[in-house]
Amino acid sequence: MAKKAVILVSGGLDSTTVVAMAKRQGYKCYTLSFDYGQRHRSELEAASRVSESMAVVEHKVVKLDLGSIGGSALTDTSIDVPEAETSGIPVTYVPARNTVFLSIALGWAEVLGANDIFLGVNAVDFSGYPDCRPEYITAFERMANLATRAAVEGQPLTVHAPLIDMSKAQIIQAGIELGVDYSKTVSCYQASLEGEACGRCESCRLRRQGFEQAGISDPTRYQNNA
Repeated sequence: MAKKAVILVSGGLDSTTVVAMAKRQGYKCYTLSFDYGQRHRSELEAASRVSESMAVVEHKVVKLDLGSIGGSALTDTSIDVPEAETSGIPVTYVPARNTVFLSIALGWAEVLGANDIFLGVNAVDFSGYPDCRPEYITAFERMANLATRAAVEGQPLTVHAPLIDMSKAQIIQAGIELGVDYSKTVSCYQASLEGEACGRCESCRLRRQGFEQAGISDPTRYQNNA
């Protein structure tokens, strides 16, 4: 019997690649997205589109309101998304986001009888977010196996972050080999309602650079001024 896995999907390049990797490993994939008060809904539409095209078992969207606590350019429209390179942890960091998301994924995994959670965090071509580091993933997995009935009863959970040490170019190359259609994905922090990327934010810069370094044509739909 195929093992089940819960996979966090944002509709972006990285998490879509992770779905393809999990499917290649033979997992029955259950994808999980969050309507958490982010600036645009095009990423949620992309997550649904990707999940459908990749024939996952189930795609679930959980509604949260991280915007009510603010503190990030992705949830507070009064904070501008930076378009120039910045030092330190950028204002696009959403406080505790991965911890909240992984906790809900952990709950769903227990309900499903899944012993595996996948997510697309990366510690190479990333924005310096503290919840994208290998030591964070290790710590969350340890906590999960202390906190759940499944683990206590002999069914421990594994948190997989297969992209953690890969460059964006390597991620794209791996995805292309797995047949990923990146034209269906949205990575931009301030995409239009139609899912067109701004081409100026850090996420867009990393994505564009990744395609250039991989030597692969960039299928991203950019806004007219990008």
